[in-house]
Amino acid sequence: MLLAVVLTVSCEGRQTFYNGSSDSNDKVLDESWTEAWNVQTTMLVVPAQPVAGETFRLVIAGRHSILQNTVLIEGPSGNIKAKMSRIGNEMPFWRVEIFGGLPEGAYKALLLDGETTQLSLDFRIGKQAAILPKSGFWKTLRGWDSPTETLYAAWINALFSGSDEQTSWTSLHEVTQNKERNFLFNALSLSEDDSSSKTKVIMEPDCADNPYFLRAYFAWKLGLPFGYHISDRGYLGKNPSTGKWVTNESPTSKNNPVLAFNTFMRLVMDGVHSGTARTGFDNENADYYPVELSRHGLQPGTVFADPYGHTFTLVSWIPQTKAKAGKLLATDAQPDGTIAIKRFWKGNFLFTTQEVIGEPGFKAFRPIVFEDGKPRLLKNAELTEEAGFAPFSLMQKKMEQEVFYNSIERLINPKPLDAEMQLNELISSLHEQLLVRVKSVANGETYLQNHPGSVIPMPSSAKGVFQTLGLWEDYSTPNRDLRLLIAMDAVLEFPAKVARNPSAYKLSFSGSDSAIERKLQELLDQKATALSITYTRSDGNQQQLSLAELLSRRDAFEVAYNPNDCPEIRWGAPENSGERAACKRIAPPYQQKTMEKVRVWFDKRLHPPT
Repeated sequence: MLLAVVLTVSCEGRQTFYNGSSDSNDKVLDESWTEAWNVQTTMLVVPAQPVAGETFRLVIAGRHSILQNTVLIEGPSGNIKAKMSRIGNEMPFWRVEIFGGLPEGAYKALLLDGETTQLSLDFRIGKQAAILPKSGFWKTLRGWDSPTETLYAAWINALFSGSDEQTSWTSLHEVTQNKERNFLFNALSLSEDDSSSKTKVIMEPDCADNPYFLRAYFAWKLGLPFGYHISDRGYLGKNPSTGKWVTNESPTSKNNPVLAFNTFMRLVMDGVHSGTARTGFDNENADYYPVELSRHGLQPGTVFADPYGHTFTLVSWIPQTKAKAGKLLATDAQPDGTIAIKRFWKGNFLFTTQEVIGEPGFKAFRPIVFEDGKPRLLKNAELTEEAGFAPFSLMQKKMEQEVFYNSIERLINPKPLDAEMQLNELISSLHEQLLVRVKSVANGETYLQNHPGSVIPMPSSAKGVFQTLGLWEDYSTPNRDLRLLIAMDAVLEFPAKVARNPSAYKLSFSGSDSAIERKLQELLDQKATALSITYTRSDGNQQQLSLAELLSRRDAFEVAYNPNDCPEIRWGAPENSGERAACKRIAPPYQQKTMEKVRVWFDKRLHPPT
C-alpha cells in the first residue's frame, strides 16, 4: 500500500493566526484575525511502510493546537519521541517529526492533548519498502478530500518555508530534492528525489506548468488521482474551452514508476498552456475553479492566473506586525526553468477583467474523487466550506481592478498601513523586481556570449512577442518588463494618489494636499537614491544604477526586452553615454522595426490579446 491510512479529527470554528514572534516590538497586529474554516487534523507516515533501522517522518497538519500537542510513537519497547522536529506556523499549521532506528514491528503514532488522544495512526515497519501497485502512470488509491487538501496546503507551505523574494532555484526538482524542505522526500522509497540517483524525478516546468507539476508530484506520492484537460486558447468574447481529460490512469509502456512519472510530466508540459488557467468560472470540466477572496480561499496551493497567461502558486502568508507590513508570497516559474518567490502586489500580480480572453483570478485545483474505480471531478455545488474545501465563488467575476487589489490588501494588512509604510513597501517591491531582472538579463547575455554571432529569432507580431516558444521565450523579457513598467507607475503615482484622497490613508504628518504630496515625494526620492542594482556591462565591468536613475529611464524599458541587444541597451543606457560605450551588439533592424510596432502595448501598459 502506498499511503498509510490517514485518520482525521474535524475541528470547526474560528482559528487565530500567530507568527510565533517573541519580540514585543514586533507583535502581530490583530491577533483576533480569524476565519471560520472546517479544518481536519491529519496524520501521515512517510514512507507509508518505513524500513527497519531507517529514518522516517510523521507529518501532522491542522489547527494551531497541534503545535502544543505531544507526539509519540507507541511500540513494542514503549513510547518513543522524535529525534528532530520542524513546524509551520500558519494555517494549516503543520509539524514534521523525524524518527529512526526502530526495529520491524507494529506501531501506533499518537497526537496527545495531555493524556487525551486527539489522533492516532497504526502503521508497520518492515524489512523492506512496500512494492508500488501498477496501473497507468500510477495507481489511484483514494480520492481527494478535505484531509488531503489540508496536507497539500501544508506541503506547499513547508516546501517553500523560510523563502523570500530573493530566493530562487534553477528548477523545481532542485526544490523537491531538498529533504529539509520536502516532507515527501523519497516517500516512495525509490530514491526518486536523490540528486545522485540514476533514476530520479526531473521537473522543469514553465509558468503555466508549474502549478500542475506541484499538484501532480503530491498526487503521485500519495496515490491520489490527477488529470488535466486539453483546452484551446479561446478568443475575445469566448473563454478557453476544455476537451479530452488526461489522467494518471491513462495507459503507459513505462514500468519504472519514476520514469513513468517523468513521462507524464512531459505530457503535462505539452498539454497545458497559458489559456488553460483562464477557462470560464462556470466550466465544471475545468481543472481549476474560482475561490472567494478570503484566508480560506487563498491558502497555500491556490493558483493565481493573470489575464495574460502567467500563473503563481501561493505559498505563505507573512502576518502584519507593528513594525512590518504583511506579505502574501507565491512561487512562479520562468521559461528558463527558474523557480522563484514573488510577493503579491500590483507589479507582480496583474489583474483586469476588461478586454481579456477568459476569466483570470485566484483559483484552486478542482478536487478529483475516486468512485467505483473511476476518477470524477467535483461539481461546483460540492465545493463548499462545509465539505472542507475552499468554497466555489463568483466574487471575482467582472470585478473591478481596484476592488480586487483593495480586497487582497485588506487580507494581507488587516490594520491600515500609514502612507509612508505603504510607499516604502511599494519601493521595496519594485527594487526586488529589478534585482530579479538583473539575473534574467544576465542569462540571455551568457547564452549569446557562448554562441558568438548568433541571433535569437524574434516573433513578428505583438502576440508572438509576448507568447512564443524556444530561445525567445527563454531569454527575452517582454512580460516581465511590462510588469516592471506597471510597478514603476505604481511607485511614481503614489504621492499624488494619497494627496488626492488623504482621508483614505493613515498619515503620521499633517498639512495641505500639496504638502502631503511633497512630503511623500521627498521620501520617494530619498529611498530611490539610496537603493541600487548592479549589472555587468559588455566589457565585463560592473555598472551600478540607482533606483532613481532607473525610474528616469522607464521609457527605455518599453524596448529593452530583446536579448539580441547588449546589456547596456537593456538597462536603458542613453546613446553616446560613457555607460553605453562598450556596447557592441544591437538587435537587427527588422527586429527593431517590430519592437517599435509593439511599443504601443508597453506605452499603454496593456498586453495584446493572447
